[in-house]
Amino acid sequence: MDNDDNEHKLRVKNLNMYYGDFKALDDISLDFASRHITALIGPSGCGKSTLVRCLNRMNDLIDGSRVEGGITLDGENILGAGYDVISLRRRVGMVFQRPNPFPKSIYENVVYGPRLVGIKDKERLDSIVEDSLKKAALWDEVKKILNRSGQSLSGGQQQRLCIARVMAVQPEVILFDEPCSAIDPISTQKIEDLMAELKKNYTMVIVTHNMQQAARVSDYTAFMLVEEQGDPGKIVEFGDTNTMFTNPSDQRTENYITGRFG
Repeated sequence: MDNDDNEHKLRVKNLNMYYGDFKALDDISLDFASRHITALIGPSGCGKSTLVRCLNRMNDLIDGSRVEGGITLDGENILGAGYDVISLRRRVGMVFQRPNPFPKSIYENVVYGPRLVGIKDKERLDSIVEDSLKKAALWDEVKKILNRSGQSLSGGQQQRLCIARVMAVQPEVILFDEPCSAIDPISTQKIEDLMAELKKNYTMVIVTHNMQQAARVSDYTAFMLVEEQGDPGKIVEFGDTNTMFTNPSDQRTENYITGRFG
């Protein structure tokens, strides 16, 4: 593997994505830097979530969906017919827009993934729970109520529980699809602080409608756009976040960031 692949954990090359006859993404090429946060911004319907769901093949679950082009994880093509999708989704975890804890205890939410892969030892599971909840900055709040339902927590706590659930299977990449859109500002701050901490060890991609959030948390930003209704989503501009927000090279990027449209 060359040095460039070490620097770029995930690489998307000439990706086209279809839902039946509808083309949702057009010729997307994007490299996601290791141990950095890349934000995807753009108006509703421009393909941000569709692109993120290509990265762990969640779109495979939708009838009639198909992709052309390449996506590599550590230099290996994840779109190949024989690629282990279960393994992929362990390595590339996902946190969704709305917190979605299972209707189980806090403890059982976290050990769900490890149990699926055959870990049964109680001491090891206990250790995974504590470690994962600490990584999700939730341990101190729930360590005395691990048997309580995960759904009894506040919205922000539920979202951090979902992050802990992802952490429990030791992913390498974490995808966040608008993780703060359904929670309050204080919880949002906690999630953003958490992302800054996790970046030391994980590669992250965040879809967000919140320009301030993208500017605060991400190292790189891709601006996506649909030219006209019914057209596929495209990348207009990609670069380091500071440059993108202070000196974008495309007028359409500037118009979006400054709130002139979208």
